[in-house]
Amino acid sequence: MDFDLSLEQQMMVDTAEQISARFGPEYWREKDEEGAYPADFIAEIGAQGFFGLPVPTAYGGMGLGLTELTLAMEALCRGGGGGGPALGYLFGLLGNLSILHHGNDEQKSRYLPDMASGAKICAFALSEPDAGTNSLNITTFARREGDEFVISGGKWFITNIENSSLLLLVARTEKLVEGKSKAAGISLFLVDLPQAAITYTPIPKHGFNYYKSNTVFIEELRVHQSCLLGQEGRGFYSLLATLNPERVLIAAGAVGTARLALSQAVEYAKERKVFDAPIGSHQGVQHPLAAAHAKVEAAWLTVLKAVTLNDRDSTSKEAGAFANMAKFVAVEACIEACYHAMQTYGGAGYAREYHQERWWREAQLFRLAPITQQMTLNYIGQHVLGLPKSY
Repeated sequence: MDFDLSLEQQMMVDTAEQISARFGPEYWREKDEEGAYPADFIAEIGAQGFFGLPVPTAYGGMGLGLTELTLAMEALCRGGGGGGPALGYLFGLLGNLSILHHGNDEQKSRYLPDMASGAKICAFALSEPDAGTNSLNITTFARREGDEFVISGGKWFITNIENSSLLLLVARTEKLVEGKSKAAGISLFLVDLPQAAITYTPIPKHGFNYYKSNTVFIEELRVHQSCLLGQEGRGFYSLLATLNPERVLIAAGAVGTARLALSQAVEYAKERKVFDAPIGSHQGVQHPLAAAHAKVEAAWLTVLKAVTLNDRDSTSKEAGAFANMAKFVAVEACIEACYHAMQTYGGAGYAREYHQERWWREAQLFRLAPITQQMTLNYIGQHVLGLPKSY
């Protein structure tokens, strides 16, 4: 087993580190306090080709795998951004991956070149007030009228729609029928933005002030049938192809955020003196940081195994198992690391000057999105351990 990076991978990581150094903690603190979208950061990673890593060369990308995406994600977060780059980078990738896996030739030609360069960002509209984790309960409906669909409904916690030029919209094209699979009749639509029939209102929330999350209202939106992504009524099964990458990428972002928080805390613990000794010489400070570091590095090994399995065969049972395990252990390790990093500063850890409180806030979202920690445990319990379904 070889953990060394190829020359191409190392160059990519080096570039990510250089970008993250330019857009360091002060940049993200200012954006957080202003509630401002990091447009220049997003433009830079687009210009440097990071959104195009998985896109085939024919569409302006590099045709690389989940391993390279994961290495880039970790480096962008570790270098200074923490959780900020994690969501920003993920937003720019989910639409790419969905179109890459399920789009027809016309859709790929139309969207992928601009998405590979970051010129177009795609928002994702799945969750609804009564259909969060239980996404099969969505009620947004698309009725067919000739060669068009007319879509009405509402979505909840839809992030970054105001900065997106494309929306991947999930809607039912068949009503729920008792006795029939709930997964049947869900379809995916690619909708160009803005649309007069789509309005949205920001939701005040905890953390991640650079990206607004919105309640979205869709009223009699008309789209041509050519906007269907994949097969009508099979949209839920199409979404499954993006679940493993989404979980692994958030795991990589969590590892990068944890490493950043710990590195800053370690430097502070070396310099800060109380009672004539660096606080890092006291086991009460040193041991929590050391334990957190060990857990983060163990989590990273799980992430690396997950990406290896997914690049080998993303449909395998083992690939799904390790994607879920990687997400769980990386997020738990990140939250523990960010907590102890913040505690290292004492009361100063709550001051925005030192950034730790922000990384702690941002780490909380990793427990909830793109899937809750409880749902990863449900998956592991049922599909890995063979226990009865628990929900």
